[in-house]
Amino acid sequence: MANITGKVAIVTGSSKGIGAGIAERLAADGAYVVVNYSRSAQDAATVVDRITTAGGKAFAVKADISKPAEIQPLIDSTLKQFGRLDILVNNAGVYKMDSLDSITPESFDEHYNLNVRGLLLTTQAAARVLPEGGVVVNISSGLAKSPYPMVHVYCSTKGAVDTLTRSLAMELGPRKIRVVGIAPGFTATEGNADTREQASGMLVARTPLGRVGLPKDIAATVAYVVSDDADWITGSTIDVAGGMVF
Repeated sequence: MANITGKVAIVTGSSKGIGAGIAERLAADGAYVVVNYSRSAQDAATVVDRITTAGGKAFAVKADISKPAEIQPLIDSTLKQFGRLDILVNNAGVYKMDSLDSITPESFDEHYNLNVRGLLLTTQAAARVLPEGGVVVNISSGLAKSPYPMVHVYCSTKGAVDTLTRSLAMELGPRKIRVVGIAPGFTATEGNADTREQASGMLVARTPLGRVGLPKDIAATVAYVVSDDADWITGSTIDVAGGMVF
């Protein structure tokens, strides 16, 4: 278990799925956690309740990261509640199927406004207050390096995320702020529950460790990279996929 007691973390898009797993793990390791959500206040409240019931500290903040005007209030609410910010986990994202024939300008904007622009502008706002030793974690995907043709736009956004992880690490390194990417493989979440059984057979067959990933698998790696044990890691994106290459 990493010791990040007293540090303050924002986890964007953490009302469910991988984000919720990350928020709960960081809280269990001693961080004070901001559970960010854009739609379901009830889902966010459930995550906060699980954290506080287990003895952790958390509160929920609504902010749609795809809307630039809502980003700074998220940072301000964090500072008002906890007085500082040490860790930003850029987890919020959208994933929708497409093909060359079905791509629309609206789908393109939806993906890039959240997965890329939102990530970069949230990092910009957070970097203004992150202290030396601060950490930014960008949740990428194995599809960034091994894309599928039925998700062109999503794959390209995650390629952009990997590039930003490297460039942001270069800019923030002199301030001793680290930027690390995490690339999950196929992970069981509420969002893919309807299609998981159909997809998992093929994907598990390509996974050396022989199972679907869980949010706790991704959360464990995030907990490591934000800890002092990882203070020589920056600018890299780590695959957390059970050995699977998409």
